[in-house]
Amino acid sequence: AFFFFFVTDMRNRLFGTGRIETRRFDLPIISVGNISVGGTGKTPMCGYLLNLLRSKGFKPALLSRGYGRKTKGFVEVTSSSTSAEVGDEPLELYHKFGGRVEVCVCENRCRGAEKMLSYGKDIGSLVLDDAFQHRYIGRNLDIVLTDYNRLYTRDRVLPEGLLRERRKGVERADIIVVT
Repeated sequence: AFFFFFVTDMRNRLFGTGRIETRRFDLPIISVGNISVGGTGKTPMCGYLLNLLRSKGFKPALLSRGYGRKTKGFVEVTSSSTSAEVGDEPLELYHKFGGRVEVCVCENRCRGAEKMLSYGKDIGSLVLDDAFQHRYIGRNLDIVLTDYNRLYTRDRVLPEGLLRERRKGVERADIIVVT
């Protein structure tokens, strides 16, 4: 636990001091994440945000890592995509919106955002699924989720608990949602 604690703290300090650079893009970016491993409802929250942004006239898109997929690199989710190609959660969101929301996957968030913006689609905002620790890409809003039955305030850092970083990491969040 001490080693994990030390590494994540050092990484966060390097980002905090600017020694590791964060790349900014010319559109609003919202990150949805958590500080624990496992499900806290990130994908449903992304779906909620995409729906809310669409209802307010924004043109949101989703960028996910595509957890569980068998492919690498940037992949645009289409009606013929499979979960092996893009991951089950991005595919679920693509189908939820009937293709009316651009959904892409890329393990490198900066490269993914760059590709999405380069091919001329009308994207007015970007929602990042499970991106709280992926600090290479700048964002305008950080939303952190925590499970009511396993609040981050009562948990410990891996391997003693399920936290990806120390509890104080949530200080970077703009909003904390209890699910």
